[in-house]
Amino acid sequence: MDSLGTHLLLDLKECNAELLDDVDFIRKVVLTAAQEAGATVVGETFHKFRPIGVTGIVAIAESHISIHTWPEHSYAAADIFTCGTSLTPLRAADLIVKMLECEDVSISDVKRGAVFASASAAI
Repeated sequence: MDSLGTHLLLDLKECNAELLDDVDFIRKVVLTAAQEAGATVVGETFHKFRPIGVTGIVAIAESHISIHTWPEHSYAAADIFTCGTSLTPLRAADLIVKMLECEDVSISDVKRGAVFASASAAI
């Protein structure tokens, strides 16, 4: 094991602004992404801002998936943090991108807990 977990950071630009402001749709997207990754959902909370925007988090037994939207900029930021090796977080990321109709996507892959996984890691 190279790390204790994988943390994907998604910068999603040029997304469908109408979808980004629909709290029910965002909830569906994140829950479907969790299912697509093979995660076990243990809790969720979503909030619709006034006048615009949505934030939400799904707690999974393996960590979490969160999203924050700025429809006025056609932008969303999402995190997919999974512990262990049994999940496929990139499948969840791909689904989020597709469902939000994003045209400009940047995904950073951060290995979390690498210091514990390798005796040669610098502190």
